[in-house]
Amino acid sequence: MNKTVINKKIYIVLIFMAVLQAILPVAANAVIDGIGGPTFNLTAKAGRIMTGDGDSVYMWGYANGSGSMQFPGPTLIVNQGDLVTVNLSNRLSMPVSIVFPGQSSTAVGGTQGLITKEAPALTGGVPGTVTYTFTASNPGTYMYQSGTSPELQIEMGLVGALIVRPGVANRAYNDPSTSFDREYLFLLSEMDPVIHQLVENGNMALVDNTTRFPVLWFINGRNLPDTMSPAFAPILPNQPYDSMPMAHPGEKVLMRIIGGGRDLHPFHTHGNNHTVIARDGRLLKSALSSSPDLAISDFTTTSVPGETVDAIWTWTGEKLGWDIYGHNGAEPGICTSPDPNGFDPVTREYCPDHGQPFPVALPHQQDLTDGMFWSGSPFLGTSGPLPPGEGGFNPYAGLFFMWHSHAEKELTNNNIFVGGMATMAVILPPGVPIP
Repeated sequence: MNKTVINKKIYIVLIFMAVLQAILPVAANAVIDGIGGPTFNLTAKAGRIMTGDGDSVYMWGYANGSGSMQFPGPTLIVNQGDLVTVNLSNRLSMPVSIVFPGQSSTAVGGTQGLITKEAPALTGGVPGTVTYTFTASNPGTYMYQSGTSPELQIEMGLVGALIVRPGVANRAYNDPSTSFDREYLFLLSEMDPVIHQLVENGNMALVDNTTRFPVLWFINGRNLPDTMSPAFAPILPNQPYDSMPMAHPGEKVLMRIIGGGRDLHPFHTHGNNHTVIARDGRLLKSALSSSPDLAISDFTTTSVPGETVDAIWTWTGEKLGWDIYGHNGAEPGICTSPDPNGFDPVTREYCPDHGQPFPVALPHQQDLTDGMFWSGSPFLGTSGPLPPGEGGFNPYAGLFFMWHSHAEKELTNNNIFVGGMATMAVILPPGVPIP
């Protein structure tokens, strides 16, 4: 692998572009990126992706129609009750297929494989085809993946997300307790580049799964720092989905976590616990309840291969014992009429903390070592003095929390720290638009 100074410069440039673009104020968008159904035309084809260490890796992936291969495949978004049709064309040199865990699907055409019907390999320039249909009976987060030689084809990138929406907007499920303000996808996977090199060079018979050793870890097909690049970034044409959650204080963020690889990944959220409300498209509830009364509050959720998890994460800054906005308590109109939970309806400030002083004395400027996302102040929406040349990475004085795998090895890109399965969650002040 290339680990030269050039790649270090690539890191710096990518981080700068990613963060600067990602937090530009644009129209708010509460939902994840994907393509709507209920009919989809997918094509299995080859392509390349960029990894966080500056390498380019040969991949297989599902494309939207005649578009480019992408990793992961297009996020398929349908409504509960839809009759879903997926037409698969195969432009690869071996048969491929799709299975839809959690759905009762039927297949027409193609040839019978071990698990389902497969689209035959490309022959004489003519792609093999097969059609799958199923009724999206239950809302929730699901995945789709190749059912043909999955030990190879999932490794090569033939995996994607399926979202089934209930009848009410901005709910994960039909129960009102699953309402959310913003949602983000976290499809977690890993890669052994040696396998990809063998396949690219036509040595597929030499692939030995007993020696598989991943050295790259992904969120939505990207490693840190690319996880913070905006969606559909020109520098990542085959990796269109970002994974940089952003919210205002008090907003509910729906995390859709998918185990898209072959390994377990402990996914950890800084800033607050998340509440797991569902697994594999089913609410965690007792038999007589309609709400997730068996939900689990945790700071790390282990993502299991093939499993999906829905969780709600919220940050309020409440009960810190100091004013997160740096107020002195004399500001007019703040916390004069708090809601029943003690929050100001406009600033979302926890009113018992309003005006409370910061509990320690801040060090002198010359004694500070400034981090990349440090605004110069501990307060939300308030900037402070920074060294010359700093300050461009956090123009709105947001608060950054790292979300990442809790397996230390998975925070590297081919042994280069820091990278891998990590991103940043950003809390922005009320009134700052969020993309």
